[in-house]
Amino acid sequence: MIRLQNVSRTYLESSGRPVRALSQFSLKLAAGSMTAITGPSGCGKSTLLHLLGALDRPDEGEVEVDGILLHHATEAQRTRYRRETVGIVFQFFHLLPGMNLLENVALPLILAGMGRAAATTRGVELLALAGLSEKSARLPHEVSGGELQRAAVARALVHRPRLLLADEPTGNLDSTNASRVMDLFHAVHRSGLATIVLVTHSPEIAAQIPGRIEMADGGRVPLPA
Repeated sequence: MIRLQNVSRTYLESSGRPVRALSQFSLKLAAGSMTAITGPSGCGKSTLLHLLGALDRPDEGEVEVDGILLHHATEAQRTRYRRETVGIVFQFFHLLPGMNLLENVALPLILAGMGRAAATTRGVELLALAGLSEKSARLPHEVSGGELQRAAVARALVHRPRLLLADEPTGNLDSTNASRVMDLFHAVHRSGLATIVLVTHSPEIAAQIPGRIEMADGGRVPLPA
């Protein structure tokens, strides 16, 4: 499902100083797996997600997801990949404040050309999976942070992506709401809906996830046997 081979990425700071975010990084993950990416700030975790999400390109190396060679793909191919293959959950929810939860979840399908009725039906299904059926008509400011994040996960899944990326999805939540959000990720994993790659700083969250990759200085750190 996911293959990175000798991937490097360097950025320039505002001062012009180069910063090596990834250095000869290699990785293979099977379809249907659930993997935590851990490590200190600045070690390359978010850069890795950006490459997997086709939000960035490597300077060198190969990035392949579900048979798609992202390092060679045209912009049109990368746009189609983002629309069809990958769903992304950020630390901040990015729900539109003037739309209720159901409208927010269904919106990506409507923008992709699906009829409103069919998109709404799919949105209802995903909000039920997220345990938010009774909150579907609420506006974002009328629900809790944990409920907002679960709605964001539902929105990321609405187009049936084969890869779900999550960047610190529990970073702004208390322990109770973090647990509920992780329950949703585990339900997605058990159902086989998507391969999941989740970045986290939390040892408690990482300990719940079947696979784990530790990063430091743009590379992988061997985990204890």
